[in-house]
Amino acid sequence: MSTASASAHLLGAVASGYQGPPELTVARAFTEWTFDPLMAVLVVILGASYLAGARRVRDWPVARPIWFCGLGIGFLILATMSWVGVYQPVLFYARAVQTVLLVLVVPLFLVLGRPVTLVTRVFPRAGTRLKAAIRSRPAKVLTFPAITTLALVGVPFVMYFTSWYTAVFYSDTVRELTYLALMAVGFVFFWTLLRVDPVPKEYPYGVSMWVTGAEVIGDAFFGIAVIATPLLIGGAYYHALGRPWGPSLRTDQVIGGGVLWILGDLVGLPFLAAQLIQMMREDESEAARIDAELDARQAGLDAKQADLDVRQAAPAPALSLTAESGEPSEPATPGEPTRLSDPDEDQEPQEPQLWWETDPRFTSRFKPT
Repeated sequence: MSTASASAHLLGAVASGYQGPPELTVARAFTEWTFDPLMAVLVVILGASYLAGARRVRDWPVARPIWFCGLGIGFLILATMSWVGVYQPVLFYARAVQTVLLVLVVPLFLVLGRPVTLVTRVFPRAGTRLKAAIRSRPAKVLTFPAITTLALVGVPFVMYFTSWYTAVFYSDTVRELTYLALMAVGFVFFWTLLRVDPVPKEYPYGVSMWVTGAEVIGDAFFGIAVIATPLLIGGAYYHALGRPWGPSLRTDQVIGGGVLWILGDLVGLPFLAAQLIQMMREDESEAARIDAELDARQAGLDAKQADLDVRQAAPAPALSLTAESGEPSEPATPGEPTRLSDPDEDQEPQEPQLWWETDPRFTSRFKPT
């Protein structure tokens, strides 16, 4: 920016009474930071607690602290204290970026860190009570997929189309509680669908795919509603702010609606990838369990066959008594095994059924033709 242009912007800011941050540029996106005391405390508590717990569990994978601390807490810092936190009271689209980060990005990576499993490993007694609470009926009702999806889309929608949107600018308490509310609905959504931690009810991954599709549609509807509404969201606040630089209020809102729509859907891609990975791991585990059952069953059949072969190979007596007269029967022809009477000799032997014909998991799929 030239000196004349900078002077013009400064004069415009003075004339309008604007007292916010300077015009956002690419350089300032890296250098503009703010300090949020409550979020800083939350970051320290979450990070220190997680790392301390991970140190106590010797076999805790290295990737999980990276998910939780490196990406989850890292994006929380970016959403609240980087340029996003600096410009969210000034630019509508910066507030939209913050919303997407807090609702979708931060909770996704926190869940991938498996904090519930870590708590149950570090504190077994408390973990038992925690699992009981998780599997309680109220928890199952509150985490029903339709409810969690509605909350994920509905909470931001209500925030943007009510006075809640501008209340964040006037009250630090409302702002911090809003941050927590957005992260909470996102955390519950990803926690119940990814199933990497103990959950109230394990829904099939097919249900997760349908819910993800509904979430994508909800994000698109939310973004389009922000773009298409004739209402200028937070118009009175932004007019009073008198920002002398950047896009017009209407253009700013359209950009923000596009961020909510497109960025929200793009963030869903890592979620789909995580779901596919979990589904493949579950299939591999199920296949390994079935293989072990089949091996054990085959070992039992082999043992029975070996025992039968031993009995058939045993030498038969040369002389036997008839069942009725008690007189000795004719000696067997040399080289020919003596035939013993068998009440079931007239019955033809039945061939053993194939394993998938008796396994209840597959009887409906594989039927003999």
